[in-house]
Amino acid sequence: MNRIDRVTAILIQLQSKKIVKAQDIADRFKISLRTVYRDIKTLEEAGIPIIGEAGVGYSIMEGYRLPPVMFTKEEAAAFLTAEKIIEKFTDASTQSSYKSAMYKVRAVLRSTEKDMLENIEDHIHVLRSVQPFDTSSVENSLQPFLKSIAEKKVLHIKYTAFHSDETTERDIEPVGIFYSSGYWHALAYCRLRKDYRDFRADRINSIVIKDEQFNKEHPSLKTYLDQIIQQQQLQKIIINVKRDTAKYLQGQKLYYGFVSEKSSKDFIQMTFLSAYSEGFIRWFIMFADHAEIVYPESLQKMLQDHVSKIADKVLALTI
Repeated sequence: MNRIDRVTAILIQLQSKKIVKAQDIADRFKISLRTVYRDIKTLEEAGIPIIGEAGVGYSIMEGYRLPPVMFTKEEAAAFLTAEKIIEKFTDASTQSSYKSAMYKVRAVLRSTEKDMLENIEDHIHVLRSVQPFDTSSVENSLQPFLKSIAEKKVLHIKYTAFHSDETTERDIEPVGIFYSSGYWHALAYCRLRKDYRDFRADRINSIVIKDEQFNKEHPSLKTYLDQIIQQQQLQKIIINVKRDTAKYLQGQKLYYGFVSEKSSKDFIQMTFLSAYSEGFIRWFIMFADHAEIVYPESLQKMLQDHVSKIADKVLALTI
């Protein structure tokens, strides 16, 4: 990126947030802090009213706005790709909001970019085998969670727990949302349980934003998730999988704690870190005739027990 493009991009970045730290700019463009200071000075000399405070960051004076930014073809294509993903991976409310935003993006595009999007729109598609929302659940749960987080408002939900199928009513204080293993999850402080809980969005039956605000300071979503990972007792698992079979596990293995792999003439040796041996074994059984457990021995014994139970059931059906 040449300096003119970088300075322009820095100006756009400054308009995107209330305060932008110099280190954030340096990290984004892989430049030194000294270069950041020089680029900021260039913007100031061009008449941009930038306010800088040592130890805090930079901001643009309230009320200053530039004309609409023109997007490149690559940026426009990225927006279109994101729209296809959002259509498949988010709730109806978020899909509607993004589609509305896309109309605004398209409105400021040049004719050549608009033609380009029309030409490639039917050539981008996202397939998924598992829907992130059950049709019987509340399909518009993500936006209330985000609104609640922004305004620090308490949410009242009816929730059906996965382990017991028990439905309870709870007041919760949301911390954040995240997507994992095919589903959207919401982390929140549950007043009923007096602790933090992970609520799967598709198991929420109803959701209402209350007028009550919460004052409790919660850890960030990243901090909490990092703590959970550290607290989990992860078990190292090593398996050998026939090369012809391994290629079919590329998407699945990530859900089971895949860490690394080594290739040999006949096998691919895969290493996992898993907190759920039971779940790992049940997945492994799907391709066990083309693989073997190298480590640990306890998992080999667990596999033998599961296979024996399956054999006993099949034998009972034939008698």
